[in-house]
Amino acid sequence: QLQFVESGGGSVQPGGSLRLSCVGSENIFDYTTFYTIGWFRQAPGKGQEGVACISTMTGSADYLESVKGRFTASRDNAKNAITLQMNSLKPEDTGIYYCAANCLPPAGGSRGRGTQVTVSS
Repeated sequence: QLQFVESGGGSVQPGGSLRLSCVGSENIFDYTTFYTIGWFRQAPGKGQEGVACISTMTGSADYLESVKGRFTASRDNAKNAITLQMNSLKPEDTGIYYCAANCLPPAGGSRGRGTQVTVSS
């Protein structure tokens, strides 16, 4: 069963950058199967929201309006991973970030334990 492991989180100041990684337990770039992989985040005391959604087949991605132009999801075939490059981070980007093989929140059963992102001065 496909499972993901997220990594790359940390603490940064506003305006900083982080690069998250979402590695699959099975080949997510098998040409016979394709997935839509979602990145989600959950801020303290709030529900999960979808941040980005990317097709493993085409690499095309959609984004939450508030992160457009700052976040970029991409494929890393060599590492069997989906990455999320986050630039110009804001305090409101703080939360636990998850990835899963679905795009509508909440993150499904394929998600990992998440990775913490903290943006604070």
